[in-house]
Amino acid sequence: MTTVPDPPEAQRGLDAGVIKIAGVVVLGAIMSILDITVVSVALPTFQTEFGANYATVAWTMTGYTLALATVIPLTGWAADRFGTKRLYILALVLFVAGSVLCSSAWDISSLIAFRVLQGLGGGMLMPLGMTILTRAAGPDRIGRIMALLGIPMLLGPIGGPILGGWMIESLSWHWIFLINLPIGLIGMAAAAKILPKDAPTPSESFDWTGMLLMSPGLALFLFGVSSIPEEGTAASTRVLVPMAIGAVLIAAFVRHAFRPEHPLIDLRLFKNRQLTTAVITLTLFAIAVMGAMLLIPSYFLQVRGESTLQAGILVAPQGLGAMLTMPLAGRLVDRTGPGRIVLSGLVFVAVGLGVLTQVGADTSYVVVLGALFLMGMGMGATMMPTMTAALQTLTDHMIARGSTMMNIVQQVATSIGTAVMSVVLSSRLNDSELARPAIASQSNPAIAEQMPPGAIDQGLSDAASGFGTTFTVAVVLVVLTLVPAAFFPRRKTAAQGEGTSAMPVH
Repeated sequence: MTTVPDPPEAQRGLDAGVIKIAGVVVLGAIMSILDITVVSVALPTFQTEFGANYATVAWTMTGYTLALATVIPLTGWAADRFGTKRLYILALVLFVAGSVLCSSAWDISSLIAFRVLQGLGGGMLMPLGMTILTRAAGPDRIGRIMALLGIPMLLGPIGGPILGGWMIESLSWHWIFLINLPIGLIGMAAAAKILPKDAPTPSESFDWTGMLLMSPGLALFLFGVSSIPEEGTAASTRVLVPMAIGAVLIAAFVRHAFRPEHPLIDLRLFKNRQLTTAVITLTLFAIAVMGAMLLIPSYFLQVRGESTLQAGILVAPQGLGAMLTMPLAGRLVDRTGPGRIVLSGLVFVAVGLGVLTQVGADTSYVVVLGALFLMGMGMGATMMPTMTAALQTLTDHMIARGSTMMNIVQQVATSIGTAVMSVVLSSRLNDSELARPAIASQSNPAIAEQMPPGAIDQGLSDAASGFGTTFTVAVVLVVLTLVPAAFFPRRKTAAQGEGTSAMPVH
């Protein structure tokens, strides 16, 4: 076996032009991802402000997610047809316009409608950003460029609660949306000046049949999945009916997708072995880890009685761990391939989550924060290297379609993971008669006064045990993720053409 030297692109770092493009893309990604977690903190405020129940207010999250699911499948075709620069600026305009309208909402219905508009813009920002960056960097530097893009993806769930909690406490709920206006305007000006000139290919026909099957199918399926935590079971009519209709429409799309020359989502990409491995790995990883991540602030809020701002700060070690490993992982993936990097990252995640399975109502914060730091280190070496593995073997023309597919996979898997972890936790809390009253007593002294001596401590202990069980489910899924990740190449792979298998270079 002969050693193949790194190509010149892999040997040199990112030049100033690519870094400037990355700055524009990261700015848009920060807005889109932060907005999801910032709004989740504001749900109790919306209940009070608009006099609505939690089920109605939760639609400010669900509507945004469904809008994302509807528009993401269109992004690959639209990027080829109109050009990535024009579409990226349009996505920023829609997102900022939706944000300003959200800040002026007069009732919960108007807020939900404006969140949908915001989601239409936000849904395009990430796949477009991935396409723009991978084209600018070239296949041999995708790992490093994806590491930059991964920073807002991992820091969003951490920074969102901190920023949202501070704004709601110090300013007003309107500012969680208005903050996007100055950032968005800067992003538009920078995109217009810095992003490379468009080279659209208007010859491709649009797959109308695919759109009518995939977009509503994906939206209905995710609506059913996102209803599971509220219903408390997957057997509810509200869950089963939309999930079943959505699954049928998606299955019909799969049957249809191999017929047109230019389908809405090109499933022929699955002929690429490395992309297929990445899709399976990302699916299992997102279900396990993204769902568990959303529960970690809840542990600090519900079991430990911390404020929203304090809970956000306590989750920060996770982001610090990711920031430590992500740049290194990106560089190593470009030089050696994703195999060893992703497997090592998954081991760190499994160890960190394993510690959290033993969490109690009074576990030392040194232990908890140390586990979160380990998790962050693992996530920094797993998520974006997996994305890199999917895209680095595609030709320039197929990058837009590949990034669209990976974003759909991540969105669906994250929604499933959130639902699964929420149902497991809710079921465990319901098994204890004291858990929910003890959690409620953290913010309501009247409830605490009505509970017998020792009941609150026992209830919080039961609640912590429920979180531990939920993290155990996540650990099992992370261990399963090691199986597809083991098929990643352990050496540098050559860039492959459309529909080819990614094979190691010997």
